[in-house]
Amino acid sequence: MTVPAGHRLFAQYAYAPNALGYCGPADGKALEAVACGHDVDADVGALARRFSGAWPYQKLIAELSVAEIGGNADPLDDHVVRAYWTGSELTAAIDRRQFGTELLSRFASAAGNYWKHLTDDLLDEVAPTHAFHVFGVYPWSRLLTSGMPQPVQVLDSCRIGWGKVVEVRDDDVIVRSRPLQFDGSLALGDEVDRPVKHRVDSGQFVSHLHVGDNVAVHWDFVCDWLAPQQVDELAYWTDWQLTRTNHRLAHSVG
Repeated sequence: MTVPAGHRLFAQYAYAPNALGYCGPADGKALEAVACGHDVDADVGALARRFSGAWPYQKLIAELSVAEIGGNADPLDDHVVRAYWTGSELTAAIDRRQFGTELLSRFASAAGNYWKHLTDDLLDEVAPTHAFHVFGVYPWSRLLTSGMPQPVQVLDSCRIGWGKVVEVRDDDVIVRSRPLQFDGSLALGDEVDRPVKHRVDSGQFVSHLHVGDNVAVHWDFVCDWLAPQQVDELAYWTDWQLTRTNHRLAHSVG
């Protein structure tokens, strides 16, 4: 038996922030084994439901994919997982207005005062992606004008980045990528080379990495190998989100 593709893909992207204690269950060690393709008995569905950020998106994407394009109702279907974390054709097929209205309604019921910015004012910024959750739902983009470096650092780490492997070493790989910058507006800067982890106790999420491979990076960890089209999709939805977040930021300053 093998780990279902969507279960493994979810574990690959969810592992790093969970291991750092930022989201998901405190006992999420099984994600590591699943992400390496080892633990076929782990209840990934039960683990995924405890991710208060990712799960509502994937559940709603699955629901709307059935209604709109006859998709799979499983929130852990690999097409649904891919649509949320990096963007895909399925992402573009979802009605954003319908998705945003329903998503904000679900979040608002449990959000409390800490998330009081989750109103209909965000609808123009909504996309069924992790990028929207990072830049639109999380409060960090609203702290960019504080003068502190932490908001940019957190946003850059939390978004799904991508880059090209330029060197493979025992403990890490060197990835050439464009970091997030803020100078009145958010943008991706010039390419830089930086070390990124790619090993855990259970092994590697992406085995047999080679120079020239395109990879996804989440919280300074190589979580996925990307085909050229997947790089294009991730770049498109990242740019899409930054454009709309910058519009909000400019409006709020004005």
